[in-house]
Amino acid sequence: MANYIHVVLTEDLPNVGKSGELVRVRPGYARNFLVPRGLAVGATAENVARIEHEKKVAEARAAKTKKAAEELAQKLTNVKITITKPVGEGDRLYGSVTSRDIEEALAAQGYTVDRRRIELDTIKALGTYQVPIRLATNVTATIDVTVAAKS
Repeated sequence: MANYIHVVLTEDLPNVGKSGELVRVRPGYARNFLVPRGLAVGATAENVARIEHEKKVAEARAAKTKKAAEELAQKLTNVKITITKPVGEGDRLYGSVTSRDIEEALAAQGYTVDRRRIELDTIKALGTYQVPIRLATNVTATIDVTVAAKS
């Protein structure tokens, strides 16, 4: 029986390899874990060619997404948002400013950003804050958010 076999990974696996790589693994690991879960396929010429094609398509899609994210980041660098909230003693907010508040303020200005991409620390006081928005891998835009008292 073979000590190792070659498989092509269909997903990134820590300590094994990245998607599309040809890796050498134990036959039991491939037969009992990787292949049944769809994490790898046998290293036939057909499967290697299919994975290479899928990798090229994914790279092209990622490049297109990154370009769009960079264009949006250029537009967002000059955006300034003002959010008004009721305040209590010592200019502390009732509640806090959330990523949903920022998402809605951006939407009001015509920018569509998913709130899960807004990397927001808790804002519980009045002032101006720099809020980063992670648009894509290695593409981050920073917007100015001013929190003002509601009159």
